[in-house]
Amino acid sequence: MAGAGLRAAARRWLPRRDHGGPRAASSSPSCPGCGPPGPGAHCPGAPRSAPAPAPAGGAAEPSAHLWARYQDMRRLVHDLLPPEVCSLLNPAAIYANNEISLRDVEVYGFDYDYTLAQYSDTLHPEIFNAARDILVEHYKYPEGIRKYDYNPSFAIRGLHYDIQKSLLMKIDAFHYVQLGTAYRGLQPVPDEEVIELYGGTQHIPLYQMSGFYGKGPSIKQFMDIFSLPEMALLSCVVDHFLGHGLEFDQAHLYKDVTDAIRDVHVKGLMYQWIARDMEKYILRGDETFAVLSRLVAHGKQLFLITNSPFSFVDKGMRHMVGPDWRQLFDVVIVQADKPSFFTDRRKPFRKLDEKGSLHWDRITRLEKGKIYRQGNLFDFLRLTEWRGPRVLYFGDHLYSDLADLMLRHGWRTGAIIPELEREIRIINTEQYMHSLTWQQALTGLLERMQTYQDAESRQVLAAWMKERQELRCVTKALFNAQFGSIFRTFHNPTYFSRRLVRFSDLYMASLSCLLNYRVDFTFYPRRTPLQHEAPLWMDQLCTGCMKTPFLGDMAHIR
Repeated sequence: MAGAGLRAAARRWLPRRDHGGPRAASSSPSCPGCGPPGPGAHCPGAPRSAPAPAPAGGAAEPSAHLWARYQDMRRLVHDLLPPEVCSLLNPAAIYANNEISLRDVEVYGFDYDYTLAQYSDTLHPEIFNAARDILVEHYKYPEGIRKYDYNPSFAIRGLHYDIQKSLLMKIDAFHYVQLGTAYRGLQPVPDEEVIELYGGTQHIPLYQMSGFYGKGPSIKQFMDIFSLPEMALLSCVVDHFLGHGLEFDQAHLYKDVTDAIRDVHVKGLMYQWIARDMEKYILRGDETFAVLSRLVAHGKQLFLITNSPFSFVDKGMRHMVGPDWRQLFDVVIVQADKPSFFTDRRKPFRKLDEKGSLHWDRITRLEKGKIYRQGNLFDFLRLTEWRGPRVLYFGDHLYSDLADLMLRHGWRTGAIIPELEREIRIINTEQYMHSLTWQQALTGLLERMQTYQDAESRQVLAAWMKERQELRCVTKALFNAQFGSIFRTFHNPTYFSRRLVRFSDLYMASLSCLLNYRVDFTFYPRRTPLQHEAPLWMDQLCTGCMKTPFLGDMAHIR
């Protein structure tokens, strides 16, 4: 019955292709919260009103036809999105970019920071404050910089920074700047200025201005979670210099800030904070223990490759797992110097004792329970014979942890993306679902109805375009007011998303997500439609390009 009712509704709403005339026109009131979006515009969440009378000329006017189609689409979107359609995504799920069966995985490898050890966001203000003070005290930066505090809501991971232009910006998978997401200091840069800065285009020639790992020379991509306080500090320092009319060399300022952030790590300040209060800074330690114990119980081999020093890793693992944590791992490598660990053959392994003293003997095998420093992946593969898709390595940094392993060595890879949990919770909200669905439907109307080019129809299309832009801004702000989602620009995937898909077979919010699946589980990626493959889009339903038999398949949505 539901399918028959839906098909009947669709037949009522779908136009006949051999008849271009409109039916009764209708309109909706503007939404005060969104400003005046133009005649007939309607903000998601605002009450729908009865159609208004058709303008003079009635059905003969193309603009009346456009508004009638607008209202038909409005009703269809409303009817096809019942409340239960929200909360469909599970923040604790594992998402697959590539098909992978855990049954085939014999060896599991892990990074430490933000992989085995998940850190609280309270760590970021500490890093920001310490690096800010280093700039003032050691690099002699103006004392006024101390007035800035860390703003956790300012930046997101995956942004690019143009050093010579002092621009922090979000770039999509096609190397275009998302307009409205370019900041110099703490102030947004007008879209017109951004386009002018890049020669009249939004396109950024990243292959000329940045390397494979996003490290310059002209543009740097901030890819790890530790870069959040770095972006915040960089923006604050630029803001201070610009606000006080101080001349500065952009390259020097950028290097000083990144060096100050580096000093926080190199001098061991961050390690000291975490070691002093692990309960405060380390999250989900019991879940990490559960994951490792479960894998070992099922006969899997484990290894650890991290850039962190052994003393720090040892304290954290003792806190999460216990004093015998090394018995869970077949190989432990610290201070590995990734990503060069994966590409540079020259650095040999050295054995390290528990006091941190280096041994001088030549390493001919990697022993369980021992600690090794530096080395390289080529010797690692030779000594362990762990090769190809039977190895699955987890890390949080798409470049330093995963890229070379997938592209050069054929390992399977899993990306840890803590931001995923929050983003999914936003996606599951009714506000996001309705806003996005109506935005898609409205985009389809614009595409199909652009053939109407009389003066009144152009005004209607302009009103729709304005409403669409407002919807896009609202949806973006749900994630982050300045930069939006780390995974999407308005409609395209971000450059970060492109790398995530390219360098990871699986991605998840935390390692503990593995506890929700059997150790022989097979992950199947969903077939996401290419543009020419899409079987049914919401915007096509009311605009006459789909055949009605498809609608029967949608009955279950009701």
